Amino acid sequence: MIMNEPVAGSRYLELRNVTMSFNRFTALEDVSFDAEAGEFLSILGPSGCGKTTLLRVAAGLEKPDRGTVVIAGRDVSGLPVSKRNVGIVFQSYALFPNLTAEQNIAYGLTPRFCDRDRVRRRVTELLDMVGLVGSGHKYPAQLSGGQQQRVALARAIAGAPALLLLDEPLSALDAKVRSRLRAEIRQLQKHLGITTLMVTHDQEEALAMADRILVMDQGRLLQTGTPDEVYDLPASPFVASFIGSMNFIRDLVKEAPGIFRKGDLSLAADDSGLVPQGTRAILAVRPEDIVLNGSGGSRENALPALVRGMEYRGASYRVTLSLGVEGGCSTLEADVPTRKIRRLGIHENMPVNIGIPVDRLIAYVA
Repeated sequence: MIMNEPVAGSRYLELRNVTMSFNRFTALEDVSFDAEAGEFLSILGPSGCGKTTLLRVAAGLEKPDRGTVVIAGRDVSGLPVSKRNVGIVFQSYALFPNLTAEQNIAYGLTPRFCDRDRVRRRVTELLDMVGLVGSGHKYPAQLSGGQQQRVALARAIAGAPALLLLDEPLSALDAKVRSRLRAEIRQLQKHLGITTLMVTHDQEEALAMADRILVMDQGRLLQTGTPDEVYDLPASPFVASFIGSMNFIRDLVKEAPGIFRKGDLSLAADDSGLVPQGTRAILAVRPEDIVLNGSGGSRENALPALVRGMEYRGASYRVTLSLGVEGGCSTLEADVPTRKIRRLGIHENMPVNIGIPVDRLIAYVA
């Protein structure tokens, strides 16, 4: 099996100051990032944020107005996709309908594997690698969506590319197939040690698969970090709301170090001094971090609340809570284990006490 030999810790892919416009629309604005050899990066963001354009720039399918692309230490900014040694898996699979799975995989091998026996061995190896042994003779129309995506992936890695680019590779599949295939792709990527860049709008997909996540909006790179970092310490309210569910308590003022007030509501939060005293602030907390205590108990930031709604989700309930505070009512959502709901006898219109841990509240300047 021919694969790259990545050097751990080395920069394998670098994009510097990439800017690109289409007429008057700025698709990318001064975007810079790098990926280590063998790293799996996910570009995450809403539709139209520039993530696919960024992938196409890395591939050589689009030429930016300015900026550089470096792969394996070589500046490839002026090279077309055919000269960059990249493998690409498109959202639509882009398989040749008149070729079998074997023929689709072998399509890009001929220049590098001139010997037919070598091609046949490589195709057999790849079919085994993606779990399609015995299906090589089938045409795309005879394969399921998941199987077609496996063929597309095998074709992309057939020539041992320096870089694997995935453009929303699982978005056309149903939830169960998507969940299974993302685990298989991640396992294969680790086995091959190939540097990978994946575009997705699915936050769960990015959190489950990536070593690091690049969060984008309106052509700008807002935050880069591990899944834990972007989930637990989002850099802005936009990142916080885009990745996972987030509650926001608005219109507070920082009245003392770590103390925020809105009317008669006072909350403690460790903001590390990022919000100046006297400044209007927004506090954010994840639904799973809100502790629901029934009619008793005492916790950090203990507050009375009223259960306004309950949505059953199997292992948990999404509980909508209202906080009656001076100057208005704040609404929060909490994720509570089903067995706790049953144990406490929680029901709609029931008064409860909640607790919000100080270290789980994130403060932003309003």
